[in-house]
Amino acid sequence: MHQQQPILYYKMKRLSLSLLLLCLTAGAWALPRAEYPRPQFERQDWLNLNGDWTYTFDFVGSGMEKKLFESKGFQGKITVPFCPESKLSGVGYTDFINNIWYQRNIQMPQNWTGRNVMLNFGAVYFNSEVFIDGRLAGRHFGGSTSFAIDVTKFIADGKEHSLVVHAYSDTRTTKQPAGKQNVRFNQFECMYTRTTGIWQTVWMEPVDENALLRAQVITDIDQSQVILHPTFYRESAGTLTVTLKDGKKVVATKTVRAQNNSTIVLPVKGQKLWSPENPFLYDLTYEMKDASGKVIDRVQSYVGLRKIHVEGNKTYLNNEPFYQRLVLDQGFYPDGIWTAPTDEALRHDIELSMAAGFNGARLHQKVFEERFHYWADKLGYITWGEAPSWGMDANDPEVARNFLSEWTEEIVRDRNHPSIVTWTPMNEEWWPDRVQFPRFVSDVYDLSKALDPTRPVCDVSGGVHIKTDIWTTHNYEQDPKRLKEAIYNGQRWFQTPNNYPGIPRTNTGFNRPTDNEVYDFPRYEKADKPYLLDEFGGIKWVKGQDTATGNSNASWGYGEPPHSLEEFYARLEGQVDALMEIADNVWGYTYTQLTDVEQEQNGIYFYDRTEKFDMARIKAIFSKKPASSK
Repeated sequence: MHQQQPILYYKMKRLSLSLLLLCLTAGAWALPRAEYPRPQFERQDWLNLNGDWTYTFDFVGSGMEKKLFESKGFQGKITVPFCPESKLSGVGYTDFINNIWYQRNIQMPQNWTGRNVMLNFGAVYFNSEVFIDGRLAGRHFGGSTSFAIDVTKFIADGKEHSLVVHAYSDTRTTKQPAGKQNVRFNQFECMYTRTTGIWQTVWMEPVDENALLRAQVITDIDQSQVILHPTFYRESAGTLTVTLKDGKKVVATKTVRAQNNSTIVLPVKGQKLWSPENPFLYDLTYEMKDASGKVIDRVQSYVGLRKIHVEGNKTYLNNEPFYQRLVLDQGFYPDGIWTAPTDEALRHDIELSMAAGFNGARLHQKVFEERFHYWADKLGYITWGEAPSWGMDANDPEVARNFLSEWTEEIVRDRNHPSIVTWTPMNEEWWPDRVQFPRFVSDVYDLSKALDPTRPVCDVSGGVHIKTDIWTTHNYEQDPKRLKEAIYNGQRWFQTPNNYPGIPRTNTGFNRPTDNEVYDFPRYEKADKPYLLDEFGGIKWVKGQDTATGNSNASWGYGEPPHSLEEFYARLEGQVDALMEIADNVWGYTYTQLTDVEQEQNGIYFYDRTEKFDMARIKAIFSKKPASSK
């Protein structure tokens, strides 16, 4: 299953997206994002609901009173799964949208009779309600994670039904994680166009009432085995058979009862490990039979055998010291905003990063699509999974409750991907109170380790650490010598709250005056844990910057911009060389960033993914490794 090739090679340099879509206007190719959205848990029988929907905005929130949930169709037309702010949606409305209503007709295929019908959403920002023929079918809280609703009782008659989805978002309440979505009307600094409503694939698929719901896969390379913990929609007297294959060769297989306490251990002789140098993936098949021996469910998956752990002040991959040369990837697209225009665009971003010399990415302030993780698994590209934590008041107990449930969904959805090597739930929380913030961060850390004990957790990237396996700081000092000295002296770059107006950093009234005196946040101790410079660089370069007609003043980046390309290369190489010289203390980095994003123009590539620089020189710089990792 994982060997499938992309249908169309997407080259942003040579073909505009609008022309690409025009070329695909016939037959099934007209369906946007037609690929199966969940490649690590794939069923053959499914129905993609992307494409033309109707919609209406509901700016004052009166939709329920107007009974929009009973609609048979709205006046506006929108292309799902692209958000209404994007060009690809056909709408392109970029002001604040607190409420949006979607509608389309659905019908259950006749050959699905006798099975439950699951209506799946890749992601809907932020909170959503789903109605069928005016009846509430389900709700979901959180804008970045996938969810499914059993709609069998609403559509089992085989007739056509009206599906209505209501999405609510208000990024200015401080109650919801917004990531890099702009909390002002006008663009500023590193805040970008918002995403509202449906922004990932919507699909239906039939499942048996006793089918497999999910399976947690743990790879134990020290004992050459794969351990699986299955969970079923409903426990039964049936059986689950799991088969691990290397191509056509069966490596291991085992049959257990279809019950949630079943544990499957598959020994792997002559194991082939997954790594960036050799991203080998085993095929994994789940087959369920009922008590009579009839096959009732079949799921295709894959697994990469690898181990990531921390020891002393280093991270290890497959028990070898592993230096992480990461790039900050924010996952924004000129035409799709948070949604990649095509599946190949997801792959292309990884290929661009690898061509620049990076071995992975910190996926920044966004939960990426599952298809992105599939390509990372396949190509051998390590990542850090992160939530879009900016915009929320991390000292507010209500926010904590909202965040914990969505963070749980993110880990459970993505924990089987070998390419993800670290969880880092939050970014740059610098102004916490002394009561609720430590409690919140400790809970997030403990929850993360309970859901996935196999990966290190960085609690707050570049911010105030409370409970963490990896120590990270952010420093955008542009002078290489001063950058090196700052790290040695334990200094870190940070901005005051006034640098980010509209992103509140408040307390909730629990903070007593004496807490500032008696509570001391944890500090980094040498050799205690790995230390990564998790953001640096951010060197601004705008086309024409070295000429009198350049427009660098109209863009945003860090520090004084270079005045020539040679000055850019010298500064960049100087910063990377400084990190190589102190690798005994700093075991990895994240360079800001992969591409320009709207007004922030400090990427290695332009926003349209075309080349900014001599990529051979760029790759030579970012391919450098410290002597201790060679």
